[in-house]
Amino acid sequence: MTVESEQDIEALKRIGRIVALTLREMAAHVRAGVTTAELDAVARRFMAQHGARSGPVLVYNFPGATCISVNDEAAHGIPGARVIRPGDLVNLDCTGELDGYMADAAIMVGVPPVSPEAQRLLDCAQAALDRAIGAARAGRRIYEIGAAIEAEAQARGFKVLRELTGHGVGRSVHEEPAVPNYRNRRFRQRLHDGLVLAIEPHVAAGEGSIVEDADGWTLRTRDGALSAVYEHTVVIQGDRPLVLTAL
Repeated sequence: MTVESEQDIEALKRIGRIVALTLREMAAHVRAGVTTAELDAVARRFMAQHGARSGPVLVYNFPGATCISVNDEAAHGIPGARVIRPGDLVNLDCTGELDGYMADAAIMVGVPPVSPEAQRLLDCAQAALDRAIGAARAGRRIYEIGAAIEAEAQARGFKVLRELTGHGVGRSVHEEPAVPNYRNRRFRQRLHDGLVLAIEPHVAAGEGSIVEDADGWTLRTRDGALSAVYEHTVVIQGDRPLVLTAL
């Protein structure tokens, strides 16, 4: 969406904060022995307490309030009986809705002991998001965000998962425009003030491609390599976007 009023901004800030707080609450419960279904229940209760609802459930009838992806699962992992184990990399992805507005964010939680390689991957994903947000300036082209992400991943020895993209957000979970995570000059649309984007660099330790599981939702790396993603919802504002999902 494109923000058209101060009312839009304030509404997006409210749901953005709820999403950020939901992720923090979930992260506090991540430990060896907990199931992904239990983590999802934490999110469901927390959002309900704040009057918010799950975007994926509303829009796609997703079988979970949140997406929880572990290790080689790159995105859209369905919460269930899977037990979190020591050394796992857990991706918590929450899209919340309040009063017709949506915000989307994701964080990674490493369960000790995290291997040095896994920690390097987490650091890469976080650095790629920071660099991408820095590139998200009014007047620049969308592909410049992807170029920043790809450059950071390559510099750290990892691959971008090219099939996965960021996206517009605000009134629904996924809106136009798509935001590629690599330099793709076909995405020449200029960023403009008020544009709301979910920026989400997906990086992996392996060859950098994905496959879909038989469940029709879960996406995982084709070669079983670890993957990681951090995500924020931002509003383009001149030289530095407003990050709605940061605490």
